[in-house]
Amino acid sequence: MRVLAAMSGGVDSAVAAALAVEAGHDVVGVHMALSRNRDQFRTGSRGCCSIEDAGDARRAADLLGIPYYVWDLSERFEDTVVADFLSEYEAGRTPNPCVRCNEHIKFEALLDKATALGFDAVATGHYARIETREVALSDGGRRMVRELHRSPNDAKDQSYVLAVAGPERLARAMFPLGGFASKDEVRAEAARRGLSVSAKPDSYDICFVADGDTRGFLQSRLGSRPGAVVDTEGDVVGEHDGAYAFTVGQRKGLGLGRPAADGKARYVVDVQPATNTVVVGPAELLSVDRIAGEKALWFDGVLEPVPPVEDGGTTVGVVPDPDGWFDAEVQVRAHGAPVPARVRSTAQAADAYGDDVPDDERPASADGSHPAATAMEIELTGTPLRGVAPGQSVVVYQGTRVLGQATVARAWRVPRPDRTR
Repeated sequence: MRVLAAMSGGVDSAVAAALAVEAGHDVVGVHMALSRNRDQFRTGSRGCCSIEDAGDARRAADLLGIPYYVWDLSERFEDTVVADFLSEYEAGRTPNPCVRCNEHIKFEALLDKATALGFDAVATGHYARIETREVALSDGGRRMVRELHRSPNDAKDQSYVLAVAGPERLARAMFPLGGFASKDEVRAEAARRGLSVSAKPDSYDICFVADGDTRGFLQSRLGSRPGAVVDTEGDVVGEHDGAYAFTVGQRKGLGLGRPAADGKARYVVDVQPATNTVVVGPAELLSVDRIAGEKALWFDGVLEPVPPVEDGGTTVGVVPDPDGWFDAEVQVRAHGAPVPARVRSTAQAADAYGDDVPDDERPASADGSHPAATAMEIELTGTPLRGVAPGQSVVVYQGTRVLGQATVARAWRVPRPDRTR
């Protein structure tokens, strides 16, 4: 196959490219220049896609003997990932820029350009597995489905941020690091091959906020917007310089003028952009057991009415009950623990935003779509989750297999079970 290897300049993508070459593929390396600031440099483990990273990627490609190019995707990155980051915070939501980067850059702009140039697949250094499995159909036939699974490296698993790629783009993706159980194994592979990035520190935090000061970045782009911090009774307990800089579940940096009457810590429980108000309250108000998701997508073979197939002692396929509910686990943070839940796909979530506006009367998004038109309903069946914020990505699993993904529209707590089984 002709494979385009996305080379960030780190050890993971370098080893992924090396494994693709070793597998006999015709590999071309490409580094994505995502920063408009050509003088941006990496600071230790902070930042990525910098000048140094491009140089490291080139040296790795030279050692592997593969062609290497730099593609300037900075304008696309600014107009999608960074713009979404700013608009979501401004709307009182909590975005995940890594999810949006995978959606708009790595598995849209990069993958579509690779396909147009005649490449069969894009290989990246993500920690996740792709499995192909045969499932039975209700008419007695059988067909193959391509599944996304967790990496055996729990500490580095990236299936959560990859779920947004969906089944169509997954069909043209390769994750050569899928079988590695630890980062040390990957570094050892790099050292064995003579790759100079074998000991390079991992990057972390938001790549376009290299100094780690997210609030400072938001303020530089959105400006100062002073407002009130209030408690759940509406009493002013502090001031802020912009409600956009706060997120549900936040405890630090609230700048409260006086402590709570009970002396307990207070957290952000709501952000109200219309009035530029931040609402704080006790920790128990953060617990939720219901989630409505918008822009839902499901992987191939998940929601088909097919009988389960026993394969090596594990059940393959999802068998919803008559109302469409099925048992699964959901995860709302990149490295959060999955929790048991009942999930179903719906044409529309009933009042997904909790504002009493019928979803069929809601204005379309900027892209012309109606976010709630493809929805996901989730009922947590175990311990409630804390601090689930609109804008976060929620990913549905069964075991290691990714079933689907959605963006949190609303999360709330039902005082007592409203549904029994």
